[in-house]
Amino acid sequence: MSGGDGDTGTVHGGAGLDAVRRQLVLTREELWVSYIGLGGVLGIDALSGYLSGVGELSRLEYNTVVQALNEQFLDAGGNHPVAYLDAIP
Repeated sequence: MSGGDGDTGTVHGGAGLDAVRRQLVLTREELWVSYIGLGGVLGIDALSGYLSGVGELSRLEYNTVVQALNEQFLDAGGNHPVAYLDAIP
């Protein structure tokens, strides 16, 4: 699970999101295209690095990645199982 920093509004550790991406059988590039389509601003290298556990995302960028993943689940006829950061206690 990701750890957040309440003071700076950043989220560390993207391994959980990368596991979801693999479950969806998405390449990192496919996830990135979906993410950019939703208004994400990170380059492919920055997003890929985060998914590999390097770096951090703002809360907004984290939630945009989550939205991209959840939309993939919805497109496949599923639910939206990935929690947005604000929904995590």
